[in-house]
Amino acid sequence: MKDRRPVDELTLEELEEILRVRRRQERLKRLPHKSSSTDPLREAPPPVMDPASQWVRPTLNADNRYSAVIETPGKRARRPIQWGWVWNKFLLLIEMAALLGFILLALRLFASMRTLNEDSRVAMTQPTPAPTPLIQAAVLPGGHTPPDAQRNSEPAPIPAHLRSLVAAITPLPVPTPGPEQAQRIVIPAINVDAPVVEGDDWESLKKGAAHRIGTANPGERGNCVISAHNDIYGEIFRYLPDMKVGDEIFVHTQAQKYRYVVEQTRIITEEEVGVMAPTSTPVLTLISCYPYMIDSHRIVVIAALKP
Repeated sequence: MKDRRPVDELTLEELEEILRVRRRQERLKRLPHKSSSTDPLREAPPPVMDPASQWVRPTLNADNRYSAVIETPGKRARRPIQWGWVWNKFLLLIEMAALLGFILLALRLFASMRTLNEDSRVAMTQPTPAPTPLIQAAVLPGGHTPPDAQRNSEPAPIPAHLRSLVAAITPLPVPTPGPEQAQRIVIPAINVDAPVVEGDDWESLKKGAAHRIGTANPGERGNCVISAHNDIYGEIFRYLPDMKVGDEIFVHTQAQKYRYVVEQTRIITEEEVGVMAPTSTPVLTLISCYPYMIDSHRIVVIAALKP
C-alpha cells in the first residue's frame, strides 16, 4: 500500500533518513572510482523533487534503507449535487416567508386598531357639538355599517316584516341640551368611564357612549337606552358581556349621579328592538354588538334604578 502522506506529516526520523540518502547519493556522484556494484544505493536513481508535487512516498530499498518518491496527486472526483438537500432548503425559505407575511399582517391590523382607538379617545376629549337629528331604523343601535357604505346614501337595510312599522315613524326632534341629560357613564366592574352624547347615530357613536333620543333621561321613569361600540372607536363596551347581576352602573348628569344595579343580561338579534320600549319604572338599558370582532348579535344589559 502506497504511503501518500504530505511532507509536513512525515516524522523527524523519516525526514532525516531521506536527507541522509540524498547526501549519500551526492557523495557517490563525486566518487566515480567506486563501483556501483559495491553500493546498492547507486542502483536506484535519486528521487526527483518537483516543486509542484504535493506528496512524498517513502519506499524501502533492498538494503532496508528508505528512499523518497515524490508523487503528484490526481484530481479529486466532483461531488454530485444533492437535490434533496436543495429542495428542503427551498421549502424552508417558503415557510419562513409565509410566517413573516403573517406577522406583518397581524402587526398592521394591530396598528390600525390602535390608531382608530386613539382617534376616538381624542375625539371624546373635545367639546361635543349640537346633536344631529335621529335616524330612525328598525334595528338596534351600535351597528358597524356606516351610512356612506350604502349605495346612494340609503339607510341601513330594514327587515321586510318591519317596514310597515318604520314607515309610520316620525323622526323626533333633537332635544335642547339640559342639565337632566346624561353626560358620563361609569361601570366599575368592567373599568368603563366614558362621556355620553345625545343621539346614537354613526357620528355620535364615534365620540363615546350614546343616549338614544326619545328614551328617558337618567333617573326618570321609563327606559333610558345607552349604546356604544365594542371593538372600534374606543371599545367602550368591549367587556359588557362580562357584567353580572348585581353590578353597579353610575350615570352622571350635570346636576346629579344616578345608581343602577344590573338585573339581567341578554343576547339578541339586531331586529329585536323591543328592548328599547318604554317602561313604567326607571330602567337603564345598555346595548352593544356581540360577539367581539364578529358583531352578528347584540348584548343587552338591563339595570334598575336604586337609591
